[in-house]
Amino acid sequence: MILDAQYWQNRYQNHTDNWDIGEVSAPLKAYFDQITDKNIKILVAGGGDSYETSYLYKNGFKNVFLLDWANTALDKFLIKNPDFPENQTICGDFFELEEKFNLSFDLIVEQTFFCAISQQKRPEYAKKMQQLLKPNGKLVGVLFDDFQERTEPPFGGTQEEYKPYFEPYFDFKYFEKCYNSIAPRSNRELFILLKKVSSEIVN
Repeated sequence: MILDAQYWQNRYQNHTDNWDIGEVSAPLKAYFDQITDKNIKILVAGGGDSYETSYLYKNGFKNVFLLDWANTALDKFLIKNPDFPENQTICGDFFELEEKFNLSFDLIVEQTFFCAISQQKRPEYAKKMQQLLKPNGKLVGVLFDDFQERTEPPFGGTQEEYKPYFEPYFDFKYFEKCYNSIAPRSNRELFILLKKVSSEIVN
């Protein structure tokens, strides 16, 4: 199985994006509500329907960008959010983002993107996040803390598995169980807040 753009187009077109909770994630909402600088540049990676992007934009964060591989997902988002600038949506491969668009961010939001990529690409994901962040930039998000054998996304995992991916690139500000997950995900999510270790790329 190849998790490429066509795969995700098909999933969105067939309405099999079944981890959609229908609203902004509560742990992320709580974090967003604490941010005082609304001029920071934000990326929501692999956002799908992206309630997080919508929430941020409607609450004054006008410099927020949404990335997804699937045109269907971005079209659906823009229909629901007609005031959102279309030029702040990016249809493309996360792993090629810097090369193609020359973008860097103060904050990157992770919400069900990590669980959607091939598990073999997780170390590359961590490195790419570090590359895309500005000096002192942060990665914030929610990861599934629930290992299950699956042949298709969403793929889970454990805190013990995840930490080594990020340790070369980030200082860990927070990497713990969520206390405010929705009921179906209670005790099954980790909230992460990671700060880029330096402006240099770690090889």
